[in-house]
Amino acid sequence: MDSSVNCPFCHLNLPPSQLQRHANSHFDEDDGVAEKDEQLARDLELAQQLSIPPPSSTFTIQENNTMDEKISCLIALQYRSSFYHVKSPGGLISLLSNCFELDADTNTTVLLSGYVDHFQSLASEDAGWGCGWRNIQMLSSHLLSHRHDASELLFGGSGFVPDIPFLQRWLEIAWEKGFDALGSHHFNNSVYGSKHWIGTTECAAIFRSFGLRARIVDFGPKELQSFFLSVPGTSLTPPVVTANASDKRKAFQVYGPMDRYLVGRNSDVSQLDSIVNDQSQSSTNYVAGESDHSMANRFPRKKEGHQVLLDWVWNYFSEESLTTSVQNRHVVITNRVPLYFQHDGHSRTIVGIQFRRQQNGVPQYNLLILDPAHRTVALERSLGENAGWKKLIKRGAHTLKKPQYQLCYIDPGIAIGEEMEQLKKIDSVFIEF
Repeated sequence: MDSSVNCPFCHLNLPPSQLQRHANSHFDEDDGVAEKDEQLARDLELAQQLSIPPPSSTFTIQENNTMDEKISCLIALQYRSSFYHVKSPGGLISLLSNCFELDADTNTTVLLSGYVDHFQSLASEDAGWGCGWRNIQMLSSHLLSHRHDASELLFGGSGFVPDIPFLQRWLEIAWEKGFDALGSHHFNNSVYGSKHWIGTTECAAIFRSFGLRARIVDFGPKELQSFFLSVPGTSLTPPVVTANASDKRKAFQVYGPMDRYLVGRNSDVSQLDSIVNDQSQSSTNYVAGESDHSMANRFPRKKEGHQVLLDWVWNYFSEESLTTSVQNRHVVITNRVPLYFQHDGHSRTIVGIQFRRQQNGVPQYNLLILDPAHRTVALERSLGENAGWKKLIKRGAHTLKKPQYQLCYIDPGIAIGEEMEQLKKIDSVFIEF
């Protein structure tokens, strides 16, 4: 039986469940949605030939299935996320490297990650809530391209980056395995099909569930140190940290800048308000609705505060670097995985950093960032023309105006045995601004 329908605009043959999303895409500016629709159409045709259910945006994993059965089902049903393929063989990173190589400034050194696919948020799918998932996709694309050990494990060894609904299922499986138990509780053990914002801890939980050594670093003023993951024995954590992941934090789920943002908008924060008021001796609620400006005023930062973050990123990309540029030695491609970069309300992917020694001898750093909110076509065009790309990608210290930031990075190697058990407890290193 033919269960397909035709799009009234382009007459493409699609599953009924995909018709509305596809029709809406004709009014979006997205350049990658057509590819997904063509793939779905091909999958539908093959499914009809094999008499199996076609792929769609919804699928069911039975709760009474074993973990192995759930994973096998997910591997069989997941499909590749669509994205705009940059025409340059080396992708955006190659184009970015070329732009810096054309710069004759000998006082500049640029450190870049290797190949990364850019996944932009789509107006018809995830605009306004999907940035976290898109950054996970960007990190995944790099891992699949550069690390054979990771590609054999990620997403069941599929060799591709799944679409957001399937990433949501992988996060639920990570929770069911025991990774970030309290994070799971915060979302009521379920994110599939939702528009919940996620943060750095969810990124770490997904990658850790595959054995990857995902770590978190918190940056912020010392006055807020007790609200981060890394501080045992504070009012937000039990006095004794045990091997049980659920013992690390209390149930109202405050364990990082983004997570406090989520709690402030999605949950009852009366417990948190009380703790904040007790610790700060202030009646102002900095979680529910307070601006970053007022937070910054309450906790004044050192003038060079955000330089700490820039220094950390520089040191991260500097370690174990591998030079591949042959035209200008000031452009270096490293073996470092891109960084998941979180602040209050948004997340992006750091793919490198630029160091420039100014005429007065003072070093200047610029983060090199891919933002899911930007259109891939615009990035490709500006880099290809070497015009306008700096305002899209370069971010100097003066742009770091948030009072707190969080990074997730992935160390080399694969965890097994006892180390895997230790990774189930999500914690972090705190670095003071």
